[in-house]
Amino acid sequence: MRTLVIIHSLKMGGMERVAVNLADAFADAGHDSHLITCRRRPRDLAPSTPEVQLHQFDQFQALLKSVIGTPVFLLSRLLLGVLLPKSHFIWTGWLTGWLLKRRIRQLEKQHGRFDRIVFRGLGTFKYFWSFRDPRNIYVLENVIHHDRPAWQKRLEWKLVFDQRHLVCVSSGVKASAEAAFSQGGIEPLSLRVITNPCPEQQIRQRASEPLPAIPDGPFILNVARLVPQKGHSRLLEAYAKALPAHKLVIVGEGPCRQALEQQAQSLGIADRVLFAGQQTNPYAWMARADLFVLSSEFEGLGIVLTEALACGTPVISVDCPGGIRDVFKGDLEAYLCPMNADALADLIRKTLAQLPIEVKPSWLADFQPSVIVDRMLADPAEGATTP
Repeated sequence: MRTLVIIHSLKMGGMERVAVNLADAFADAGHDSHLITCRRRPRDLAPSTPEVQLHQFDQFQALLKSVIGTPVFLLSRLLLGVLLPKSHFIWTGWLTGWLLKRRIRQLEKQHGRFDRIVFRGLGTFKYFWSFRDPRNIYVLENVIHHDRPAWQKRLEWKLVFDQRHLVCVSSGVKASAEAAFSQGGIEPLSLRVITNPCPEQQIRQRASEPLPAIPDGPFILNVARLVPQKGHSRLLEAYAKALPAHKLVIVGEGPCRQALEQQAQSLGIADRVLFAGQQTNPYAWMARADLFVLSSEFEGLGIVLTEALACGTPVISVDCPGGIRDVFKGDLEAYLCPMNADALADLIRKTLAQLPIEVKPSWLADFQPSVIVDRMLADPAEGATTP
């Protein structure tokens, strides 16, 4: 089959890594795999499989170069978007959807008709909401947020979810979608769970690469953007309470860095916490850590959990809303704790006392790329539910 994965950008991030992994998985399974990115910006990521064909569609430039794109953009930004905050995608999406459809037709003239088109992430496909096609699958990467007035959210859901084939990366995301759709009167064509692929072999190859800076002594690790969602404040507080012999390394960058560094200073642990910044190869850090810790407020799935397991590193987490229980099943369920610093500190102490912990192959069985590819290419109506 001929497949196309569409992602907003190829910056360093979990959703973006999964999009690249999926394109690689299609190619590794023998399919004609294509990946298109919709922003002109430096690319932190690239497919590992040479057979994946990478394409560019700069949605902003395409919008401005169209006949009516500039007036529509200015009207949206200067008036409509001000009167109705966070509505920019509504006014521009009907045009950018048509422009993307035109770009895909151009690609099909060169390469042939695509059998499956996969949009990864709400931030990707809501700006192309007018583009509808029975080949399209829309992947929800996270729980649905109720961050605006109910009528406005219902309008958004109607535009981007109604009468579409939807895929959720976890059972928690699916439950969130079902609850939202029941409130908004939304009826997708299909709604099913297909989790994220974890390319163990590729991850292990990269995990063997050298670190740019080796921490002095054993360490526990967190990899995440430094934003409130990732719960780093709770992690620092828990680490200060547990005060293990291991140091704490936080890989990631974001707007909360300065506040977190100040918190580490006030907790008296600044000399034991390394803020390593964004790293192009987080797997090298995962493979050398004794323990991976997740402290998020919510997670659609938590790709870093499966990546750490692929590196042979045990994982623990707070039991946050979303999909992490799709990872913490069976034996792994014992490595969850309530969402407070005291419980996380206790779990850190207990888990470090159990080291070494064997990472079992069965823990990643549901995330094998071949399994994900087969499910993505199956008839969307098979095994799907409609709320």
